[in-house]
Amino acid sequence: MRANIILGKLGVIRDRHQSTELSVSGLMDLDVWSIMICVGMVIFRVTACLRIDALHNIYGDDYQMFTLFGDLAYVQKMMITRFAPSPTGLLHLGHAYSAMLAYETAQHAGGRFLLRMEDIDHGRCREEFEHAIYEDLAWLGLTWETPVRRQSCCMDDYKAALDKLDSQGLLYPCFCTRKDIQAEITQAAGAPHLVQNGPDGPIYPGICRHLSPKQRHQRIQSGEPYALRLNMERALEIVGSSPLTWQDQEKGPLTATPEIFGDVVLARKDTPTSYHLSVTVDDHLQGITNVIRGEDLFAATHVHRLLQNLLGLNTPTYHHHELLSSPDGRRLAKRDRAETLRILRESGMSPKQVRAQTPLN
Repeated sequence: MRANIILGKLGVIRDRHQSTELSVSGLMDLDVWSIMICVGMVIFRVTACLRIDALHNIYGDDYQMFTLFGDLAYVQKMMITRFAPSPTGLLHLGHAYSAMLAYETAQHAGGRFLLRMEDIDHGRCREEFEHAIYEDLAWLGLTWETPVRRQSCCMDDYKAALDKLDSQGLLYPCFCTRKDIQAEITQAAGAPHLVQNGPDGPIYPGICRHLSPKQRHQRIQSGEPYALRLNMERALEIVGSSPLTWQDQEKGPLTATPEIFGDVVLARKDTPTSYHLSVTVDDHLQGITNVIRGEDLFAATHVHRLLQNLLGLNTPTYHHHELLSSPDGRRLAKRDRAETLRILRESGMSPKQVRAQTPLN
């Protein structure tokens, strides 16, 4: 209390954007001990201001200031969420729930909400679907920053990540077709211990993993299609014994076990990236602090956590929310032609009524 009174008399200005000043006339009215207290407080506050300025230079505007001890400040990274749909069809109620949850989570925390287009599938993505996404989200009352990051325009970022993995000896070309892989799995069916299943089905049996550099070069030069796979065994050797952990809002602290996926595909000759690679790189480059997405993507986090470690990227907090189902109990999905937001809007339903059909209500 005494210190605050003294600082008030001295006219110390505590805002980060203003200089710290002393009123000389105020000094004349203070005893020696009061002056010592004042000088100590001024040094403390100047140090705090310098720290805040340093963090501002690092983070830019992506931070928040909070009061500490009444009038000092400390800095916390601003929450940044995102909604990242693929423009391969019209949005349905499940998409609306995920987008609104990410948007409102950021809003309540005074943070930022970003929109990203995951449009690396050139065969299925359509410009009209992208415009429809903007229309649907605006109708729901969501706003987002522009320009929107479109993955199809960011291939250099993904190539840089692939180059870094390749420099560690973690990538190898795989020339197998689905038919080749299935034949190998069928052949191994007589020895069940050789067939391992992961979240996406049977794990790749490693047919091309041990090709010699010469064999790989010759097949690539011949124009044979190939994918780039992550050598999971080698990746785990690099990680070492330190556990790969992440924080899940629903399940708490978790340890990643990416080996359940085997040698995942990270890129293809015709598409020089993959979902796993691009989403991990994007979340880091966009400064995403909280990834909010459906429960169907929970298992993928094991791979994403591994890539974050190998590439030296940030690890956000995750929230894998429940998936919405149709009245007959089936999970809402584009491929099942779930009732779209456009249909709901054209039928006269309001955004408030759409919200009432989600767990946000």
